[in-house]
Amino acid sequence: MSVLLIEKNGPVVTLTINRPESRNPLGEDGDGPVFADACAAINADRTVRCAILTGAGTAFSAGGNVKAMRERSGTFAGPGVHIRERYRTGIHRIVKSLWNLEVPLIAAVNGPAIGLGNDVACLADMRIAADTAVFGATFLKIGLVPGDGGSWILPRTIGHARAAELFFTGDTIDAQTAQSWGLVSRVVPAADLMKEANALAAKISRQPPDVLRMTKRMMREGQNVSFDIIMEMSAAYQSLAHLTEDHQEAVSAFFDKRQGDYRGR
Repeated sequence: MSVLLIEKNGPVVTLTINRPESRNPLGEDGDGPVFADACAAINADRTVRCAILTGAGTAFSAGGNVKAMRERSGTFAGPGVHIRERYRTGIHRIVKSLWNLEVPLIAAVNGPAIGLGNDVACLADMRIAADTAVFGATFLKIGLVPGDGGSWILPRTIGHARAAELFFTGDTIDAQTAQSWGLVSRVVPAADLMKEANALAAKISRQPPDVLRMTKRMMREGQNVSFDIIMEMSAAYQSLAHLTEDHQEAVSAFFDKRQGDYRGR
């Protein structure tokens, strides 16, 4: 059984982490290539305009497999140099693939998102939480550092002080607290989660697809490069946008007071 279920519905792809019997742990042998292939396929498919990431069952993802850590099996077997390489080709490949997804990504957090699961949720551009969701960066509670990029991801999501509080205490927070901290943008009843996520994805998918991808790329780069570089990037991307048929259609739709019909041209 694959760790990832993939469903395409028009311009929206839903990725479902699929180990519900064990609360959707990630990082087992083969997980990295599965996520990498799925994200590469989405990037290559110009008909895809948005993606949703969620978990099967009652959890989003409980993170790494703590049982395997105790047994020193799978990803955590052997000497340190071997564990390091499995992180790089497994867990890190999951993280990098999701981070480099070109279309907007919505995390529909249906339950606990703990450790690696919390960081995976933070890779999304937007997060909607069920009222049953719980969030935590509990690495220190099992004697580990945030080994999957969380020390870079989480402070950029909720700020240094709140990220430090989660890391250093190992505490978890409920969905309402996560919303007040800016970790999620909205909290909805669990029964409505996928309906809300799909409605948001549909709204995003009505935008011109090429400039949608370019806008996401600019936002990603804006976290790391100087203002001057972003201004140069803005000029370059904007000049390309001006020459698209979708731009002309958008301007016509603006004056006609109608929804544009965008073809990615």
